[in-house]
Amino acid sequence: MSIDLTGKIALVTGASRGIGYFTALALAKAGAHVIACARTVGGLEELDDQIQAAGGTATLVPFDLTDMAAIDRLGASIFERWGKLDILVANAGILGVISPVGHIEAKVFDKVMLTNVTATWRLIRSVEPLLLKSEAGRALLLSSGVATDARAFWGAYAASKAAVEMLGRTWAAETEQTKLRVINVNPGATRTAMRAQAMPGEDPATLPHPSEVAEKLLPLCSPQMTETGRLFLVRQNKFVDYRLPE
Repeated sequence: MSIDLTGKIALVTGASRGIGYFTALALAKAGAHVIACARTVGGLEELDDQIQAAGGTATLVPFDLTDMAAIDRLGASIFERWGKLDILVANAGILGVISPVGHIEAKVFDKVMLTNVTATWRLIRSVEPLLLKSEAGRALLLSSGVATDARAFWGAYAASKAAVEMLGRTWAAETEQTKLRVINVNPGATRTAMRAQAMPGEDPATLPHPSEVAEKLLPLCSPQMTETGRLFLVRQNKFVDYRLPE
């Protein structure tokens, strides 16, 4: 099914590489104007070249998500220029370190939480009023299987993604009676730099390319997507419900 996002305004974080890059490109190809955010200017410029070559448009916003005031300014700038936001893809995140919980340095743990959790909350806080002004606001928060798997040595990253999922579920519950739909997304193991950092001995050719993940995320940004408060498993291409511990 062809997805038409003509006239939509989409914000993608972590857009300079990996899943964020290819999701931003897919959104632009579908007609959305993409606000692409990342720390790496070169990656954003390469993305912009690809978007323009595909006939799309983008606004590049190079900044570090740990700059909370910059997140607030971003929301204000979107309001001043467009008056709304239709799509949020909160993709940016860092791994930290694969290590026993008790061996993680405090500064590493703090940075993972600041980047993955606090910045996501600040982003929600900044753009929620804009998404509510959309006729069909859609928010995707990128998570991970380790948010629920409790995998040894992944403590900092896993805790951060579990927190992101709870933020998404709570936000969905709070906005259930509005037109805004909020979902968490588990992309599964993907051929990205972060995956290579976590699993250096793994053959990347055995993993899906991030462009394949982007293809699955695109329909989730459509006005036809009506799910909220659920988890989307990219590998299985399906939604699943959360449940209480058994």
